[in-house]
Amino acid sequence: MALGMVALLPRLFVAIAWAREPVWDGHYYHVGASRIAAGLGYSEDVLSHGVLVWKPWTHYPVGYSALLSLFYRVVGEHLLVAPLLNAVLGAATAILVHRIALPYVGPTRSRVAGGMAALHPGLIAYCPLVMTEIPTAFLLVLLVWTLLRFRGQWHAAIFGGLILGVLTLMRPASLLLVPLIALSEPQPWRRAAVRALATLGVALVLVLPWTARNCARMDGCALVSTNGGWNLAIGAITETGRFQTLHGKDGCPVVTGQVQQDDCWAQVAWRKIKDAPGHWLALAPKKLAQTFDHESFAVEYVHEADPGAWPEPRREAARGLLTTAHLALLAAAALSIVALPLGRLRRDEQYWQIGLLILLSGLIFYGIADDQHPFHWLMVVAPVVAFLPIPGRPYLGALGRVAMAVVLVTALTHVVFFGEDRYHLFLSPLLCVLAAGALREGERVARGPAST
Repeated sequence: MALGMVALLPRLFVAIAWAREPVWDGHYYHVGASRIAAGLGYSEDVLSHGVLVWKPWTHYPVGYSALLSLFYRVVGEHLLVAPLLNAVLGAATAILVHRIALPYVGPTRSRVAGGMAALHPGLIAYCPLVMTEIPTAFLLVLLVWTLLRFRGQWHAAIFGGLILGVLTLMRPASLLLVPLIALSEPQPWRRAAVRALATLGVALVLVLPWTARNCARMDGCALVSTNGGWNLAIGAITETGRFQTLHGKDGCPVVTGQVQQDDCWAQVAWRKIKDAPGHWLALAPKKLAQTFDHESFAVEYVHEADPGAWPEPRREAARGLLTTAHLALLAAAALSIVALPLGRLRRDEQYWQIGLLILLSGLIFYGIADDQHPFHWLMVVAPVVAFLPIPGRPYLGALGRVAMAVVLVTALTHVVFFGEDRYHLFLSPLLCVLAAGALREGERVARGPAST
């Protein structure tokens, strides 16, 4: 309860003080929610021969707009609805972080994990934004808690599948987490794989009615949304590694429907990747850098919504604060794969752990010293090394395996598509759990003489 209040109060303050008319993607989520709440479905009005015509829409995933519409029906389209919902979900996320960390790192470190999630500057600053990152971060942590709470039971597949289905309707790339669900299950792996497939089945049962709607209403079938080909094309065309607006001259000058448009952009993307695969792969460091090396989206969003309240000195200071806190979290999370105290390890274990500590410390100091702060290498190296059988390593457990795997899958996803710093907010609560587990005892030492 104390942790929930600590998390809720600053979020409420920021949500109320900074709430403004939604901008960028938030505008479309808000419009979509308003249309659903008004009984018009997920749609838009387009001008045809001087007459407004109702047109079904599915470019953006429907989940977040559908969630907001539930509250719009009750209290109206108030600008505070989404920020207050973010504040409540953010506080609930901090509580869940504490609960999942407790058996993983113990009482003291679990309080640290919950405290970091509660006071994370980026998660607090994100509350006024009408964006999907706070709800999806909550659903991700809820999914992990559910899988661990019912570990080894069919309840995990049922409840986890329902949560994964909702998460997919908000963030379709979440379906890529299905293979990782097996990591939360006890061995044997065959049984774990069966339960992961069952989880996928339950999630698809929840998603497929929306897919059927798309097939019936749109110009073709789309699982959830029609921005997959669009995003893939951006990832193939971009030279900066981040988002850029696509235009007809980029390869799709004439399209008649959203599904056709998305298919066209997907074809453009695959052609560019096949024509120059080396160039596409060479963009990976830039995409990872855009995803992990800074935290500024929340500041730029509130500036766009209210430019007068965010002059350049204030924007720069806010970006610096958010980025510094984020990079410190990345460094601590990466150190969760290093064991201490070194003195209680065997000599061979000490050598391995000292070497690993030197490697990660070198990457951290490189990130600090370089003007571009390339901390993204930590989010590639640490998850890969975490699964190697290195002598003396700390206990990873189901939670550690899932958290590291989610980080790695997210990094690979944005290597394929494109990077933006808002995409790492989805991971921040799990990074808090990993950070709280930095520099623990080795697995053999922690388990005592019975493990030797």
